[in-house]
Amino acid sequence: MKQAASRDAAVVTPWYPTRELPFRGSFVYDMVAATAPGCDSLTVYHGDPWVAPMDAAATKAVEEANARLMPAAVRRAPTVGGAELVHFPVTTPRGQLYGAQARNHERHLRNALGGKPIDAPVVHAHVGLPSGWAALQNARPDAKVFVTEHASFLDKVFQDPEAVELYDQVLERATGFLVVGDPVTEAVERRFPHHADKIRRIPNPVFFGSPRTEPVKDLRRWLYLGGIQERKGSRWLVEAFAQCHAEDPTLTLTMVGEGDLRRPLTQRVAELGLGDAVKLPGSIPHEQALELMREHDLMVHPSRYETFGMTIVEGVAAGIPLLVTRCGGPEKTLAGIEDAAGELIDVEENAESISEGYRRLRARFLDGQLDLARAQARLAADYGYEAVAQAHYRLWFPDSP
Repeated sequence: MKQAASRDAAVVTPWYPTRELPFRGSFVYDMVAATAPGCDSLTVYHGDPWVAPMDAAATKAVEEANARLMPAAVRRAPTVGGAELVHFPVTTPRGQLYGAQARNHERHLRNALGGKPIDAPVVHAHVGLPSGWAALQNARPDAKVFVTEHASFLDKVFQDPEAVELYDQVLERATGFLVVGDPVTEAVERRFPHHADKIRRIPNPVFFGSPRTEPVKDLRRWLYLGGIQERKGSRWLVEAFAQCHAEDPTLTLTMVGEGDLRRPLTQRVAELGLGDAVKLPGSIPHEQALELMREHDLMVHPSRYETFGMTIVEGVAAGIPLLVTRCGGPEKTLAGIEDAAGELIDVEENAESISEGYRRLRARFLDGQLDLARAQARLAADYGYEAVAQAHYRLWFPDSP
């Protein structure tokens, strides 16, 4: 067994880019890319939920088969930053509650490990449930276990009594509990005020080392990255774009992501006669998404609620102006540089708030009122790879030079 003084670490996560969903978990990917180079070794354990309708008998049979086959099936593969990836399916009955999901991930991780504990002195889990619980149950007795909470759906998690009980234990037992923004802090403090003093903030890291080849000249090519869902404002975005396209037919919109609105919005685009101007390519690899940011002129992010808003910072890093809603995270992330980075608009259930915001922003941009370089410098100091990695190292390896 390795000595505690080593700089070995492990990451446990329910989200990580896969071939089928290459954009999911990109924030975990970035965290691994930022921190792995400073570790002696880093292994990512990705418990990938495979959801299917299963009754109790089918669930029992599938889990028994999983327990037999998993130790022989899992393989280590290289991933970003010199880390290794262990990807394993977590067979999940459709509609399973959050507490049961956490125990499910715990069992599947144990199967993937062959019944042995995670052999690392530092284990870092993403989201309290399921991965925080699974990590605590499978870590070495001497390991330090940290948890980062990103989830924007904690209110739903806390509607499950078993989940509340397990989450309380995660907060109690974790060496450190980290959040990426104020909305997450508020949600956790509201439900667990007795653990408020344990919460610390470390943001998701963003890479600032790939500038665009040419600066933006006009805000004609719109880009959206995220879920194609109601809560992301996707429907209003299409309607707002239609209004602006009617005024300037040279505008285009690319909406990258998956979600239950992708098909109906594809149909709506056709109804509006915008098939040549609007593209919905689905999910794409994270590297390709970053390249699209450097190729487009404007990032539009009309979400109804965000705990942090990772793509907002990535957009600034890529040198693209922003049109985003004050949906919880972005207005705090951009505090003090709102006008330099772009335009913030209120969350409203209409298309006009977006189209009017675009008109204001375009006028300001063409008048030279934005200062993207200042916005980049400010956010790099807070969210760049080096800054966030060092914050983790101070927690993970406090005795290392």
